[in-house]
Amino acid sequence: MRSIWNGAISFGLVSIPIKLVNATENHSVSFRQIHLTDGGRIRYRKVCEIDEEEVGPAEIGKAYEDADGSMIPITDEDLGSLPLPTAKTIEIVAFVPAASIDPLQMDAAYYLSANGVPAAKPYTLLREALKRSEKVALAKYALRGRERLGMLRVVDDVIAMHGLLWPDEIRSPEGIAPEPEVTVREAELDLADALMDTLGEVDTDALHDDYREAVEELVAAKAEGRSVEPAEAEGTGGKVIDLVAALENSVRAAKEARGEEPAAETAEEPEEESANAPVAKVTSLTGRKKSGGTGAKKKAAATTGRSAAKKPAASRAPAKKTAARSTAKSSAKSSASSAASAKKTTAKSAPKAGAKSTTKKASSRKRASA
Repeated sequence: MRSIWNGAISFGLVSIPIKLVNATENHSVSFRQIHLTDGGRIRYRKVCEIDEEEVGPAEIGKAYEDADGSMIPITDEDLGSLPLPTAKTIEIVAFVPAASIDPLQMDAAYYLSANGVPAAKPYTLLREALKRSEKVALAKYALRGRERLGMLRVVDDVIAMHGLLWPDEIRSPEGIAPEPEVTVREAELDLADALMDTLGEVDTDALHDDYREAVEELVAAKAEGRSVEPAEAEGTGGKVIDLVAALENSVRAAKEARGEEPAAETAEEPEEESANAPVAKVTSLTGRKKSGGTGAKKKAAATTGRSAAKKPAASRAPAKKTAARSTAKSSAKSSASSAASAKKTTAKSAPKAGAKSTTKKASSRKRASA
């Protein structure tokens, strides 16, 4: 890989000669501007606005435009004379935990390559020190006409450097968040957690640019004179009316995409099993013989004792009152029934006694007449 900058890492009193190499590359498809009439390319020419003549690269310099529009020329010699210690040096200023770096500050990424055999030993020393400390190095360096902030970390066996934006270059998110206060229910959070668990992790190496592939296919088809059928637009879902329903549908779709059964189908299985389960038969009590009174009373007493033991102490007093009332009622009923039985017995015995006395009188009269 071609280096874009040569310098050294300043690590205390240690200087490590390095080369700076781009760690990323752009794979996006680029287009040219053409003239629609004849297909000719559109090109830009640098023209001086005073004499309206085209100017070559050797005749172009740089200048700073003042607030009133006047130009202040700045030469490379002027910039080179500035007391900038990081002009050719990556100066490490601190070692901090990686979590202390705001991802919003991340910019371009570079690989740092040891420049020459003598640089191999100090390069390896810094790399192993970063590994063991589990920290990253904050550094300052100058590149493309300005001083920048960088973060050094270890990637595999190479020291990588991420360009960082200065803290004052990060804009405040004020006014971005929803203004009205929104309350989220626990059920919605649970569904969101379920969706996150269902989506799970992903192998980043398997991710690719679908749009770039579609553009490349379109260009290839145009070059071969083929027509490309337009792809069906996927529904965006529109306005979300029911957030809970949308989350449930998302969880179901994610499970189906991963080949898992949706939770709704699993929840319906017990209902189907219960519908197919055998129904218990109920036997009528009228056809059964009455059991002995003593056994029934013992069972009833045992059941009453168990239920009374399970009830709390606060409910025992009403239970006693109820038992007393039921006992009084049963005794009253039994006394009333016994009285009624006595009356019936008296009523039955009275006619029998009268009949016997009448018979005796009639027999005595017959004897007297004889």
